[in-house]
Amino acid sequence: MSKTKKIVLVVYMVIVVGLMAFAAINGAATGTAWSLLPPVLAIVLALITKEVYSSLGFGILIAALLATSFHPLQTMNTIIGGESVVDGEITRTGLIGAVSGTAGVFIFLIELGIIVALINKAGGSQAFGRWAAKHIKTRTGAMLATFVLGVLIFIDDYFNCLTVGSVMRPVTDGHKISRSKFAYLIDATAAPVCMIAPISSWAAAVSDYANQVKGFKGQGLQLFINAIPYNFYSILTFVFIICICVMSFDYGSMALHEYNAQYKDDLYTTGERVDKELENEAPNPNGKVIDLVLPVIVLIVVSVFALIYNGGFLDGSNKDCYFNFINSFANTDATVALPWAGIISLVFTVVYLILRKIVTFKESMEAAPKGFMAMVPPILILTFATTLKSITNQLGSDAFIQDLMKNAGGLMNFLPAIIFLVAVFLSFSTGTSWGTFGILIPIVLPIFTANPEMQIIGMSACLAGAVCGDHCSPISDTTIMSSAGAQCNHINHVSTQLPYALTVAGVSFVSYIIAGFVQSWFIALPIAIVLMVGTLVVIKFIKKNAKVAESQGK
Repeated sequence: MSKTKKIVLVVYMVIVVGLMAFAAINGAATGTAWSLLPPVLAIVLALITKEVYSSLGFGILIAALLATSFHPLQTMNTIIGGESVVDGEITRTGLIGAVSGTAGVFIFLIELGIIVALINKAGGSQAFGRWAAKHIKTRTGAMLATFVLGVLIFIDDYFNCLTVGSVMRPVTDGHKISRSKFAYLIDATAAPVCMIAPISSWAAAVSDYANQVKGFKGQGLQLFINAIPYNFYSILTFVFIICICVMSFDYGSMALHEYNAQYKDDLYTTGERVDKELENEAPNPNGKVIDLVLPVIVLIVVSVFALIYNGGFLDGSNKDCYFNFINSFANTDATVALPWAGIISLVFTVVYLILRKIVTFKESMEAAPKGFMAMVPPILILTFATTLKSITNQLGSDAFIQDLMKNAGGLMNFLPAIIFLVAVFLSFSTGTSWGTFGILIPIVLPIFTANPEMQIIGMSACLAGAVCGDHCSPISDTTIMSSAGAQCNHINHVSTQLPYALTVAGVSFVSYIIAGFVQSWFIALPIAIVLMVGTLVVIKFIKKNAKVAESQGK
């Protein structure tokens, strides 16, 4: 960054902090737009400076200052781990609350990191890469294979990101697909597929939120299923991926990353090589494809069982197996289920590889710190991001959104598009999809009680906007997990996927305007797909003409 830009940035930050201090001291920070400014400021700084830790740290500081009216000692207590009353219960916030609240995710990340290190050491990844080189002949095939695998793993987004990353990384590396493009493919299938899969942790969460709304008890799952055809962002993201792969073009900063990967053998372009520790490993030449596939299959099976077991599937409270399965997802806690599934899978992998005599016990133990080191960046980012979310929640961002939605009630036909934008902004700012539709669903459903079809469209707009904002946000846990799964620099992933996500968001917004008037997915969805494909054709045409003009200018 140039000296002039640094000066401008410092002046900008001083002005923002001054305005926030004025708002906090005068009591205007809670329950207003100010409550969303700390995460927005952190995101903007991260995109400008390309440095995520200091940006999130600055956002945490500003949020804590606002929450304590700029009282220095209370600010430090809030950052480190103050107590907050949420729904009548005392909870820890700050860094201590972030670590304790997401400890299960940290454990699962570490377990996955160790499993990946073991598979790499055993030569399983390299063997799978050799197999894929024979059967997946093109870059397009490699990208589409990554997309298909992401769609197939629809149970949980965390699990999706890390599993697809571990399995497909050798394939995408072999076909010179940049880590940024790989991270986008992971991220673009993780949350969107969970949001349109009736059997997933996301479907269970949405159903639970809807069931809690007065007058909608027991209707949550049916509402979710009815909303699937209107979930334009999720569906159009899949259309976008297929078109980009088949049409073989990229735009924005992603184009530079893909060019460097193809023609300069540089998969990273900028930033540190996140998996440099694993790259230096000397794999066993006797490794086979089964050495990667079998541990992954065991991980998938055990994880699914762990999720439904934790949710009470074996309690037998519901004799209907299907609804018992769904209810188990609604009641499960992934932060508990996935870690114990991970430890079982890790023990299995160690024993299996030792019995195969391709990894010694000593080598398997050496993989533990190496796997941990590979996951340190996402753990740090997740800790900071969760801290920022928890402190921002104290500022009453939910109350601000509720007031905003109530004031928009007069624009009935345009309301789905407005709901979509509000959900995008809230999810982008707070980095949480679940928190977003947890706030909006109780507001949205009662608005359309006189029009059941608009009720479904409105709910779907809420869900689609939550996924979109989550997809764009640098502080989203799914975005962080995608960077971890692809072993990609986090800021590279965020900055390269943002133009793609915003393109789909723009088409989705127009589609919700159309849906608000026609109120039929049979009409609105085909129009949305045509708009998406047409938009990409126009972008490719413009990009091609720009290249011709540039070459002629030279």
